[in-house]
Amino acid sequence: MANVGKAVKLGVFTLAIMNVTAVVSLRGLPAEAEYGLSSAFYYLFAAIVFLIPTALVAAELAAMFQDKQGGVFRWVGEAYGKKFGFLAIWLQWIESTIWYPTVLTFGAVSIAFIGMDHTADMSLASNKMYTLVVVLVIYWLATFISLKGLSWVGKVAKVGGMVGTIIPAALLIILAIVYLATGGQSQMNFHGDFFPDFSNFDNLVLAASIFLFYAGMEMGGIHVKEMDNPSKNYPKAVFIGSAITVLIFVLGTFALGIIIPEKDINLTQSLLEGFDNYFQYIRMSWLSPIIAVALAFGVLAGVLTWVAGPSKGIFAVGKAGYLPPFFQKTNKIGVQKNILYIQGLAVTLLSLLFVVMPSVQSFYQILSQLTVVLYLIMYMLMFSGAIYLRYNMKKAGRPFRIGSKGNGLMWFIGGLGFCGSLLAFVLSFIPPSQISTGSNTVWFSVLIIGALVVVAAPFIIYKSRKASWVDPNTQFEPFHWETEKIAAQPAATAAPAGTTSAAPKAATASTTADNGSKPADKS
Repeated sequence: MANVGKAVKLGVFTLAIMNVTAVVSLRGLPAEAEYGLSSAFYYLFAAIVFLIPTALVAAELAAMFQDKQGGVFRWVGEAYGKKFGFLAIWLQWIESTIWYPTVLTFGAVSIAFIGMDHTADMSLASNKMYTLVVVLVIYWLATFISLKGLSWVGKVAKVGGMVGTIIPAALLIILAIVYLATGGQSQMNFHGDFFPDFSNFDNLVLAASIFLFYAGMEMGGIHVKEMDNPSKNYPKAVFIGSAITVLIFVLGTFALGIIIPEKDINLTQSLLEGFDNYFQYIRMSWLSPIIAVALAFGVLAGVLTWVAGPSKGIFAVGKAGYLPPFFQKTNKIGVQKNILYIQGLAVTLLSLLFVVMPSVQSFYQILSQLTVVLYLIMYMLMFSGAIYLRYNMKKAGRPFRIGSKGNGLMWFIGGLGFCGSLLAFVLSFIPPSQISTGSNTVWFSVLIIGALVVVAAPFIIYKSRKASWVDPNTQFEPFHWETEKIAAQPAATAAPAGTTSAAPKAATASTTADNGSKPADKS
């Protein structure tokens, strides 16, 4: 591991751009364009209380456990035990599963706008059956491709990210500048209030989904050891990447608000409509199908990458005895086939909500909110766990550490992230007044029952686990409190005072390194 770190070093700007590529998506811009100038406040607020804390806390945890399997399962499990560790990685997997229909809805809309008849394109994009068919066809195609092996997916993802996100974002912003510079009439009131009207509680509800815009920044934490002088350079990369991300979101949102009146903004269609209106203004309408293809390609490339991605984490944990053998089955090239099939079945059932919800837009919003609710639970576990480990693993090595000494800065950064996540979590349950979501009964039922079922499932599975579930070939390192417990057992059964018992070497090493206390029961 150390040799690899010396051979390949990431520069500050390189890692910053990697973080931008991992986080930025244009599909959520219309939701914030509803707020006009105050949308900038929401982006900045979410960046300060969520984006930056996520990146910094994840970096410390990733560096701390760089040589051990498990990701967020490891991070949370070291603090709160196996049950909550399993809950954390379960939520990460389920969240991504629920995310697929929402992102593919955007992809279906993009494909609908490939045609040259704007009216017909809008009608097709609003058709629930069309959207349902496209979502299912593309998702299952991506699944079957995943089962064949995805050695080339990395390249597709890079090209898709550039073609489907970075270039369109830059183009959208440039078009808005050209539009205003040549006398175009802005539909956004730039003389409005930067700060939202907090007396109107509804103004905060739709903005809660902005936290998910920034989700994924924790992935950059795995690269902290690949940098020279990470204690100084990693925070620089975080702040540069965060600044670029916020600028893209703010300016991209403004660009849509400039060309589309607030009352006409549609969550699924307005991004394509914005491009279409700008291209009509510069008399280059022939570019509309091209940008629609580019956006669709970006979506499809992202989905193709993620279909097999999060499932690998839950698969590795499952092999350690947390999932029945059925979920551990692989095909001949080692791809976790049964997990992918179960994931596909879940996506199919969720997509059938198209039939229940009054519109594609309402379906899009309610699934997005459910995604936010579940993901934020995972983040709250991560933030609080990082603070707890400062006391429970005092002496553990931290190649990257928030604050050079003491725990004050960790309390501030981790506490800020936790409180921001908690605020967004609570607000996510309230239907936004700006969007027609149909029956409030359906809204609350999907969110509350959906969240309860998803959260309860890993505890039920954990309670039901059997020794036979453990794959004999798995090599999952024990938690620090497990090795401490093993080391303490000989001492507890020791004979007379003055005699000593030898503990297992691994346990002794762990105890010495961590020198922290543990709850009585972490099982």
